[in-house]
Amino acid sequence: MEKINYRRELNPAQLKAVESIHGPHLVIAGAGSGKTRVLVHRVAYLVEQGIAPEQILLLTFTRRSAEEMLRRASLLLDERCRNVSGGTFHSFANMILRKYAKLLEINNNFTILDQADAEDVVNLIRTQLNFHKSKKTFPRKHAILEVISKSVNKSEEISGVLLDEYPQFIEFAEEIKKIRDAYNKYKRQKSLLDYDDLLVFLKNLLAKHEAVRASLGAKYKYIMVDEYQDTNKLQAHIACLLAADHANIMVVGDDAQSIYSFRGANFKNIIDFPKIFKGAKVITLEENYRSTQPILNLTNAVIAQAKEKFEKNLYTRKKGGDIPVFIDCPDENSQSVFVAEKILELREEGVVLKDMAVLFRSGWHSNDLEVELAGRNIPFAKYGGQKFVEAAHIKDLVSYLRIAYNVLDQVSWLRALELIPRIGPKTAAKIIEAIPDQAKLEQLWQKNDELKELFALLKNIDLKRDSPAEIIARFLGYYQPLLKIKYDDFNKRLNDLDSLLRIAQRYKTTEQFLVDMALEPPERMLVEPARLNKDDTPLTLSTIHSAKGLEWHTVFLIYVAEGHLPSYLSLETEEKIEEERRLFYVAATRAKVNLFLLKPHIDRSPRSFMDGGGSVFTQVSRFLEQGGLLGEFVDVQSAGIPDELDDLELEDIIGGKRNKSKVFFETMEEYFRDEK
Repeated sequence: MEKINYRRELNPAQLKAVESIHGPHLVIAGAGSGKTRVLVHRVAYLVEQGIAPEQILLLTFTRRSAEEMLRRASLLLDERCRNVSGGTFHSFANMILRKYAKLLEINNNFTILDQADAEDVVNLIRTQLNFHKSKKTFPRKHAILEVISKSVNKSEEISGVLLDEYPQFIEFAEEIKKIRDAYNKYKRQKSLLDYDDLLVFLKNLLAKHEAVRASLGAKYKYIMVDEYQDTNKLQAHIACLLAADHANIMVVGDDAQSIYSFRGANFKNIIDFPKIFKGAKVITLEENYRSTQPILNLTNAVIAQAKEKFEKNLYTRKKGGDIPVFIDCPDENSQSVFVAEKILELREEGVVLKDMAVLFRSGWHSNDLEVELAGRNIPFAKYGGQKFVEAAHIKDLVSYLRIAYNVLDQVSWLRALELIPRIGPKTAAKIIEAIPDQAKLEQLWQKNDELKELFALLKNIDLKRDSPAEIIARFLGYYQPLLKIKYDDFNKRLNDLDSLLRIAQRYKTTEQFLVDMALEPPERMLVEPARLNKDDTPLTLSTIHSAKGLEWHTVFLIYVAEGHLPSYLSLETEEKIEEERRLFYVAATRAKVNLFLLKPHIDRSPRSFMDGGGSVFTQVSRFLEQGGLLGEFVDVQSAGIPDELDDLELEDIIGGKRNKSKVFFETMEEYFRDEK
């Protein structure tokens, strides 16, 4: 059998990573540097060196990625590679726990709760403890489970998670702790494990049972972990424990692409890997196979400003390429118009829609653009966030306008009425039936203050006099308390309502506004493939988080402004600002040929309709201001760039002394000491 010519297949850095077999290794794989190629070839290389496939463990974040890597390795070498143990942390934990369940005093026939099942159990306990009868709005099952899960995955107290994610529920911290304790007891009694339990129990098994850990270490002598920057503390601890006896572990990832802290991912895992495994060799992959050098010059300069990082400088052998372009648009709609027109222009030049993407920090950033694209018959698919007009809270508010326009619209009446506390489907049906009978209707609405207020608002609307924006503005004050009651994450939905108001301002009549929302809603464009060219699939709209790992010929990054990227929610700590920097880096490195960076020069403050605010001037994102990137690495094609931001003085929370013991276990246990 002919051996693989690794030297021909790989560049020098990739080859070094593939041929490194023994001891701990950290591979820093820059964006577009062939990370997956390295893992695939290393699996083949280990097998080719005579290592039994069963002794190799490949841990990834999705089953599909593990299967695909092993499939490619098999094609590269032979079918032996399919016998490599590959899968996710959770699937590996499930397999091990079934075997050693008795040591943890659980049954090996335990049932795994999926997300929906776990929420139902939490809701059952919430009801049993009578917290659902609270006079104040108590969090619903989804929010409670999310808080409990994040507490586990981030090794953080319940109160800390509430403060960061659900500050409106901080007063219920003790009640949620009681639910958590009862939830854990219920699972234990019923032989149930949720996703988080799989990791917790596996970590405890490895940490507390030395014989088991030694046995597994002897079985899995060569460990590889993909996307290590995305591991949470539990997953990192598990990986370190598995490799404790032989230290033959290679973790692969990119510190500059650590962007999932909201899921529990810990940036420090990849940064501190060499501190846990003393003498770990760091191999850096810097040759980029995706982007042009001008794009890489920008991304290198942006990440160079990071406070904590592994040094790397991405380069490519590709020749030429245009410098990234920054456009300071007059306002949000001008930003949308520019993007839409440039997309049509590029399509005329031969760039198909599927090779273009518009990226943004938050789902609501694309609201105005979605309407603009729909109006121009540009089909798109949105990822990471709900399409604007599909969002429940948008449908809620639009239902009021539909009723004002057509009082007999029973579908909209049903939606509007069921938003009101103490009105269920039966009562709503009675009200709808009574609508033509004014006297009967008045008897019904006198019994409910919210219903009385709704009818009073509707009575004072004059469609000939009032614009759709004016009608929406009136209903916002009425709807806000209902929004808080219906949605635990109501604060995350406020920007969408602000967007709806701004979109409505472009219409003179309610009729035209409702017609456009009904006949040309953004999602309608996705189900009309006949409109597409033969080789054209929809344009991609995506949050940056959902775009990681993907690439496009042309990328538009919108709302590159302070308060948007970085998000205003991230300005309180340096740690969060640094993750925002990495988000910018991930977004920019998705582009292969063209990169357009845009912001509206004038913007309305977030939630301005709630706060009484008005239009404000935006400032360009600090990530373009720092280091003088504008002009040097970015072509500025508009006037009116705001003055440079003053330096923001923030408390340095990164760091902290670590145990300097040379003994591996003492170092590792110190690092993971604050886990629950």
